[in-house]
Amino acid sequence: MAKQEQRSSAAAPPPTTVRLQNIAQSYGQSAALMAAVEIGVFTAIGNGAGTYEEVARAVDIHPTNAERLMVMLCAAGLLEKSGERHVNAPDVERYLVEGRPGYMGPWITFTKPQWGEWGRLAEHLRVKDLRTMGSIETFTVADARRYHAATYSIGLGAGRRFVRQVDLAGRRRIMDIGGGSGAYCIAAAKEHPSIRGVVLDLPVVCEVARDFIAEHGFADRIEARPCNFTRDPFPTDCDVAIMASNLPMYGRDMIASVIAKAHDALLPGGQMHLIGEMTNDQRTGPWGPAYWGLGQAVSDSLGLAHSEADVLGYFRAAGFGDVALHDFIPGSLGRVTGTRAA
Repeated sequence: MAKQEQRSSAAAPPPTTVRLQNIAQSYGQSAALMAAVEIGVFTAIGNGAGTYEEVARAVDIHPTNAERLMVMLCAAGLLEKSGERHVNAPDVERYLVEGRPGYMGPWITFTKPQWGEWGRLAEHLRVKDLRTMGSIETFTVADARRYHAATYSIGLGAGRRFVRQVDLAGRRRIMDIGGGSGAYCIAAAKEHPSIRGVVLDLPVVCEVARDFIAEHGFADRIEARPCNFTRDPFPTDCDVAIMASNLPMYGRDMIASVIAKAHDALLPGGQMHLIGEMTNDQRTGPWGPAYWGLGQAVSDSLGLAHSEADVLGYFRAAGFGDVALHDFIPGSLGRVTGTRAA
């Protein structure tokens, strides 16, 4: 037995610094992805450019810089190479070729303005005077337009996924808590002609939401109502409540109080759906929820990554029945549901 353990130990390779170096330098991968979106590399390749020289001509950069960038994009798995020609990876081809349905370029560069603050993360982690809402408290209309131009590029797809997953037949009115662009209400209104909606968000965000709602022709069925959901009352004529993709922005007490307030405002038999980035119950991953939770340190807010068990507990404590967890986008977003007693 001792000899077997000795052989097993000898077979295990010693640790090296490679993994640590790669993590420390992974900002280069983010920079390459964002730059490729900004200068149109994926779009050029999607339109037929394949070599370093062809891409360089298409996006008007030096061939050496095209080569440098495309080597990194291959290493990151964003491009695939056969001979001297390159093609986009399947997800890149689907989502990062400008002009095609589902293009999400604005979302890729959405967090770029925070780049410098992430470099000061250690300083932010030493801050002890944390705020309920972080940087959102000082949002301007211009901030809201930039924010929701990015989130809208993926929000409509999430809204369509929601109406495919959830039976809204017979439902009358949705309140979308912190609803931003109104993407979920817009998707529901398209699918169900009798449904009406109200997007609850900050006044500056409502200005932007009204533009998106009008663009889709639903100004007569979807209202954007100014509401700071951390303190303002909710409408009491809704039989569906949605809270999507703002879970890590708030602390445990705040999320629990918002869910309890939604429960009390819903009509009897009403249903709530919280869609958000949740960690596993051991709080060891996945990466996405951990990233969004840590990102709240950059905003000096009380937000953090909530676990699936946390959110299920908030629903049960609020009084919801039939509380359940569903996959929304596996590995990224979960959906917790609960029903107010009839």
